Amino acid sequence: MRTRYVVCIPDGAADEPLEELGGRTPLEAAAMPNLARLAAAGEVGRAATIPDGMPPGSDVGNMAIFGYDPARYHTGRAPIEAAAMGVDLQPGQVAYRCNLVTVDDSTNTMVDFSAHHIATEQSTPIIEAVDAELGGGRDGLWFHPGVMYRHVMVAPAELAKADCVPPHDLTGKPAVLPQGPAAGELRRIMEASKEIVRAKAAELGSDATQVWLWGQGTRPKLPRFATKWGISGRLVTAVDLIRGLGVLSGIDPVEVVGATGYYDTNYEGKRDACLASLEDRDFFVIHIEASDEAGHNGEADRKVEALENWDRRVIGPLVEALDSLGPWRLMLLPDHATPTVLRTHTPDPVPYLIYDPASPGPGGVYTESGVANCAPVVAHDLMAKFLRREPAIS
Repeated sequence: MRTRYVVCIPDGAADEPLEELGGRTPLEAAAMPNLARLAAAGEVGRAATIPDGMPPGSDVGNMAIFGYDPARYHTGRAPIEAAAMGVDLQPGQVAYRCNLVTVDDSTNTMVDFSAHHIATEQSTPIIEAVDAELGGGRDGLWFHPGVMYRHVMVAPAELAKADCVPPHDLTGKPAVLPQGPAAGELRRIMEASKEIVRAKAAELGSDATQVWLWGQGTRPKLPRFATKWGISGRLVTAVDLIRGLGVLSGIDPVEVVGATGYYDTNYEGKRDACLASLEDRDFFVIHIEASDEAGHNGEADRKVEALENWDRRVIGPLVEALDSLGPWRLMLLPDHATPTVLRTHTPDPVPYLIYDPASPGPGGVYTESGVANCAPVVAHDLMAKFLRREPAIS
């Protein structure tokens, strides 16, 4: 009989104790009875999603969750997102992540890494205007609109040699510009974008001020997931990064109306997309960004709310429906921690859960403190344990 496998990724869910939550983390403060029930009869532990020396980004963490060693396969964040947009990077090209941000020039402060979560219907014409003025193949540059504040610039490969700071690491801090051999041209592009972005943003009611370039890389070469593991699947997300990992690995993205990548995302739609897909494929990934966005925004209450939405609107009904489909297994873990006080990612190991109703585990508590005494496991090795098989391709 077929076994269905579901991977749940509450992005950035892990955190640190917060004063406003009475010294608890959001995972400890959130009412999550369905998750607690699974943890009590499953296997819980700590997973190192970020290899030593690598940046604690969602690109690295999610690649590890998908079962690929980031130290071997990761080339940068932007080329993964480019794949999601249908941008086929060629030899001699590099992709840059291109945020729309809000910077206060008078103080050189990164006010908001997302231009206050600009809507896609506002950001698309802004990036199109930037491409018309600065890109379109001019100097080998193209600007491709993505979702909300997340976009991509394609450039000649010689512009790859730069050290760039992710804008979400700079919230409320000085806006540190690129350094290194290609920094001069990158700074020129970012400076030239200001007049274009601000004029178009003013028309559309946005406070975006410029583009911010970071996360560069060439196209990665991932083995197909079905070839590696002998199982095919789909995924649902509102984030191009996760969609791009699906495109590159052959895990087909499913579109869901109302999937926003923010607090108001369509939880039920993502859950139902999973159940529909499991009718003919045995593997599915549910990714929801809301908890990470709350961490970046420094909003502990919204992070608790996002986790409770996971439990009430996804996990509970999902488990009930899976029971009627036959054998199933579920793995849940965030791609990294996003401490609400820091408002950015850290490389700390995160709690993981593997649950199989037919094979109960030792049980535990799914919180940071609940797994604090567990020795961290390598996250990209968890897929073999979860699927109960060794990869055909390492």
